[in-house]
Amino acid sequence: MLEAMWIWGAIGLILLAVEMATGTFYILWFGISALCVAIATWILPTTPLALQFVMFAALAISSLAIWKLNYKKTETHSRVGQAQGEEIGRVGTVSKSCGPTKNGEIQFTQGLMGAREWIAVSNETIAEGVQARVVAVEGNALRIQAV
Repeated sequence: MLEAMWIWGAIGLILLAVEMATGTFYILWFGISALCVAIATWILPTTPLALQFVMFAALAISSLAIWKLNYKKTETHSRVGQAQGEEIGRVGTVSKSCGPTKNGEIQFTQGLMGAREWIAVSNETIAEGVQARVVAVEGNALRIQAV
């Protein structure tokens, strides 16, 4: 019969292989937990099977919970087409007047997030031809302020 150490080691390696195939980071913690139980059964070969399962469950759930509490997604490469703050402060020319009750348009000499013309909203009335600065991105519109 196979020793528990080899079974837990095989389970751990299989889970890590599945993790590498999927890239979710969830299965990783279960694979590492299984390998930790394999090491524990190598050190203490007489560990009861029930205790092995309890160790595996405790390690897997606690490591997954700790990872979820501390993980903060900061990479921006997966947010294609979403505003990321670089456009705030850019100056353009208002091509259609806008105000608190009316949306207008603003044009830029260089494209901003893939387009030269954008819907503009403002808390103040801004006439055509006036230079305006982007102060925020609100959905598909840019909040602007006269320069």
